[in-house]
Amino acid sequence: MWGVPRVAKPIGILGGTFNPIHLGHLRSGVELCDRLDLAELRFIPCAIPPHRPVPEVSATARSEMVRQAIQGAPQLRVDERELRRAGPSYTVDTLRELRQENASTPLCLIMGSDAFGNLTTWHEWDQLIDLAHLIVISRPGARPSLNSRLSQLVRDCEVNDARSMHHAASGLLLFQELTPLAISSSEIRRLVGAGKSIRYLVPDAVNDYILANGLYQEKPP
Repeated sequence: MWGVPRVAKPIGILGGTFNPIHLGHLRSGVELCDRLDLAELRFIPCAIPPHRPVPEVSATARSEMVRQAIQGAPQLRVDERELRRAGPSYTVDTLRELRQENASTPLCLIMGSDAFGNLTTWHEWDQLIDLAHLIVISRPGARPSLNSRLSQLVRDCEVNDARSMHHAASGLLLFQELTPLAISSSEIRRLVGAGKSIRYLVPDAVNDYILANGLYQEKPP
């Protein structure tokens, strides 16, 4: 790997429903930019999630909350391509579009260890490693339980040095240990529905947007 010319700083890709985005997402994003030396990290709101029910809050509103959340953070961006695409928001389609736009730039698809453990259920999952590097966020000392196909993927593609990602456009897998903030979007929705404060769990701009637009309020019987 060494001796290969540096290609470019990688672009990080973090998809999700972001329903809503919270400080745990943002802190992880900033840490990953530093640890992986990313050119930027793109939050890509999922319009129609293939593996879970479609959120009641619109994709447009969820994307706007991401936009509000990342103000003042130049390395963080929102990418709305999945909102403009019809049908389920398949990650492989997003990576193909990004690869066409960034022919030789390293792309780093970031996912949690639970998502990686279920990767073989994703649409065209075996194409992902050809389009991007895979960055699997794990808690210190923990590894997900893997089936035989994922175990083989790890044996074939795992590296231990984030600098490796700068010398190839795709094809590598890195387990990156982070200790995420213990914040969940589902708990935030529960608190809002119960009329409780979510200050300091989300950026102030997101808190204000949720309250101003009446999001996550319990519907009257």
